[in-house]
Amino acid sequence: MRGRHAVAWLAGWIGLVLTGALVIVRVDIAERRDAFQTDARIAHRLLSQRAVQQEAVLATLALLHPTAEGADRPEQRLPAVYPQVLAVLRRDAEQAWPEETLREAETRSRRSGHAELGAVDVVRGHYTVLQAGTPSSFALRIDVQRMVPWDEWPVQKHGPVRVALLQGGQTLTIQPGELPGEQPVGLSRRSEAPVQLGSAGGSSSGLLYTASQVFRSGLTPGFVFAKTLAAPGQPFELQLRRATGPVQWPWAWLFAWASATALALAGAASWLEARRARRRAEALLRVGQVARLNAMGELAAGMAHELNQPLAAVMAGAQAARRLLDDEPPELATARQAIAQVVVQGRRAADVVARLRRQVEAPEAAAPTRPVQLEAVVRQVLELLEPEAQRRGVRAALHGRAAPVRADPVALEQIVHNLVGNALQALDQVPQAERRLDISLGTHAGHGVLTVRDSGPGIADEALSHLFEPFYTTKRGGLGLGLSLCDTLAQAMNGRLSAHHTEPRGAEFRLVLPLAEEAA
Repeated sequence: MRGRHAVAWLAGWIGLVLTGALVIVRVDIAERRDAFQTDARIAHRLLSQRAVQQEAVLATLALLHPTAEGADRPEQRLPAVYPQVLAVLRRDAEQAWPEETLREAETRSRRSGHAELGAVDVVRGHYTVLQAGTPSSFALRIDVQRMVPWDEWPVQKHGPVRVALLQGGQTLTIQPGELPGEQPVGLSRRSEAPVQLGSAGGSSSGLLYTASQVFRSGLTPGFVFAKTLAAPGQPFELQLRRATGPVQWPWAWLFAWASATALALAGAASWLEARRARRRAEALLRVGQVARLNAMGELAAGMAHELNQPLAAVMAGAQAARRLLDDEPPELATARQAIAQVVVQGRRAADVVARLRRQVEAPEAAAPTRPVQLEAVVRQVLELLEPEAQRRGVRAALHGRAAPVRADPVALEQIVHNLVGNALQALDQVPQAERRLDISLGTHAGHGVLTVRDSGPGIADEALSHLFEPFYTTKRGGLGLGLSLCDTLAQAMNGRLSAHHTEPRGAEFRLVLPLAEEAA
């Protein structure tokens, strides 16, 4: 029993810990996701501002087209003002771009009317953006690392967040953001089954990534933000990704939760065990009290019944002897015979007392059981109580049949008489038209079952747990020994007696005794 209780408590603790841990982890992930999205939006805004600023510079150069020659040209001083600008390239009307990518970008720029992206150098982390103009076109070579305003950058520079700019299958990494032991995979799109990871909002819609584009760092796919920069000439997709998994879980809170639940359940288990021990002690005390009271009741009843006749004979013999001795002359011979009868009856009374004492000391030998027809006992009791039932206007209904049970006939009759008598008394408290008394007989699981159900006021909840205790009674003038004695007699016959409150009103007493075939 203790082992089963321990397993049940352990299983309950594990379930409670897992449920609480799930809530804690989900709340923590939600908080970190919200913080990640906020930082990602700030990063997108900062880089978009830099990109728009760079296009504005190009548009200004194309509009003003400075005419100075060589190193004195004003645009060559731009790298000193804008650290992300590595070089300013210029093509005048009589010149040609040295790179094919720049010529293609100029063609696109004249067609679109705004700056266009030129070459992207993934190895160096550079890219070129070009604005076509007349008579001169200008291009800026940008360093993505210097493009980031680190003093305002919301993402920890050497932290766990991976930041990159993607365009046309090429990736410019701003910060790798790899965790120790992590194996991130590339961000290039491939023809695999897509997985929807969500978007950062704004004008961009949700983006699809393949299953292989997920950080391999834990049980969850991680946080992903993807949105195109707000600069038409630099259509880079800014992507921020952060791995999340068991390494990032709030383990301190999880251990605290597990410890708190363990202490709470240990306290509850200790309290319940103490309560069970107290109830066992109270039950043992009650059994002992009932046994002693039952023995006392049996002793008193037996003495009153069996000593009545020998004591009456003693008194009669003593009175006869006195009369004989008072006669003149006294009839001594007859008086001696009367006194001898007094002695015989006195010894008989002593034998009765000795036998009753043995029954109290060995109660198991005082109640021999044998097969008894339960229905016959019930009908006999109903016949005895029929005048009382008629006086109260109650007609008892007997239902069902039961196989013979193994019981002490006298004890069984006493139990049935007590139960039916209590039911009749309870019916006095309701109107006569509502008085019902149903007695049912049946067989269940190798036992005979007797059920006595009335339509009286029923049993209060606070009285149910004390109903079979000695000296506990709800009747005015009652001693509280009837049901206690019935319970003791039922247990002595390997049976049990129980009481229940019925709906909508009334009480039900159930006596269960072993069948004679099962006991044989």
